[in-house]
Amino acid sequence: MDYSLDRRATLIALFQGKASAMDACDADPYLRRAAKHHGERTQRPCPVCKKNKMVELRYAFGDQLGQYSGRIKSLAELDEMENEFGEFRVYTVEVCGDCGWNHLVYSYLLGDGKVRKPPRKVRTLEDDDWVKR
Repeated sequence: MDYSLDRRATLIALFQGKASAMDACDADPYLRRAAKHHGERTQRPCPVCKKNKMVELRYAFGDQLGQYSGRIKSLAELDEMENEFGEFRVYTVEVCGDCGWNHLVYSYLLGDGKVRKPPRKVRTLEDDDWVKR
């Protein structure tokens, strides 16, 4: 699904003064940090501040992903996952590291169509009691 019409409407509202930059450039600090460290740079300039620091993040969600649902994935990782899981949805978000503009660009389904159980939960540091204290 392409969200370019929604993006366009948001930008028009911003430039016509019907919305404030505070509303349009409201990237969460976690999203900005993820964009800084894990984002893939694009050639598109930011539509708000016009600087060339736009990056894309791809989040993968799906029941078959188990505890790995909701994580950021690169295009190479998504290519591998496409044959490992039956169905999952990818959301691509664009983020400007300078002004905080962020918008959902598009979402799409990936997978090979075979229903699978989620992978077994792997114990992480977050599961240990000493981390929770």
